[in-house]
Amino acid sequence: MTGKERAYLKKLAHERKPILQLGKEGMSDNFLKELDAVLEKFELIKIDLLPSAGEDKKELTEAILEETGAEFISQVGRKLVIYRESTTLPRQDRLNPSRKA
Repeated sequence: MTGKERAYLKKLAHERKPILQLGKEGMSDNFLKELDAVLEKFELIKIDLLPSAGEDKKELTEAILEETGAEFISQVGRKLVIYRESTTLPRQDRLNPSRKA
């Protein structure tokens, strides 16, 4: 991913709210399944890494990226933004903020 592409995705993510929270249960199978489904539907998401997750936020970020195959876009504090291109969405629906959840 180029710097321009990453900057564009970062700009798109700025207005979005976190879709998922990673808390005391950590990266459970349920969290990973939900994360995979959300990435497939929205491609660009924010995750709130709660302090109760117990691990270092850098370690959590690396584990999430490894488990999902997503790309790192940005991290500010405990808010992580990642991107993974959908395999099922039609091209015109990709990254469309008006798309309904």
